[in-house]
Amino acid sequence: MKMFEKHKITLASASPRRRELLKGLDIDFTVEVAKDEKEAYSEGMAREDVPEFLARHKSESFHRPLEQNEILITADTLVFVGGEIIGKPKDRADAVRMLEMLSGGVHKVITGVYLRSTTKTRSFSVCTEVTFKQLKKEEIDYYIDRYKPYDKAGAYGVQEWIGYIGITGINGSYYNVMGLPVQRLYEELRKFVSED
Repeated sequence: MKMFEKHKITLASASPRRRELLKGLDIDFTVEVAKDEKEAYSEGMAREDVPEFLARHKSESFHRPLEQNEILITADTLVFVGGEIIGKPKDRADAVRMLEMLSGGVHKVITGVYLRSTTKTRSFSVCTEVTFKQLKKEEIDYYIDRYKPYDKAGAYGVQEWIGYIGITGINGSYYNVMGLPVQRLYEELRKFVSED
């Protein structure tokens, strides 16, 4: 897209889903995977602020200085259920525990996004509510053993089998649940470059 041509856009993410989603905006970008930072936050922080805080932390700990006209995109997606923040599962038992928590209820998926250049920053969060049917034990076991969702917040991918058979409703951005709220990101990027 013409408005982004003067900028080098860099996505700092190891997530193949984020790459795929950003590619869907028809914006030229490169991917640089930042070193794996420990995702730490203060217990006193408002829960809804954590994804944006972590996205900012990823940006600020990026492994090199930004170039002139470069825009760095970082993001962090977390699942919230019953007052608990759920990240990626540590192992199979943790994945089972997470899906059992999500089963038969409504949870929130919040993605925080941070944009940074050499002269300015912009950040935002997007929240989507997801409703799951009551999942059977064999459905949870089948999904975990077949799809191994250990790199996904909440131990599931909306675009995978469990989403097909288990999700009964989505209120908000579907792509946000995948890991990047691309419609909002597009609008924010447009504002970001128009301010130059």
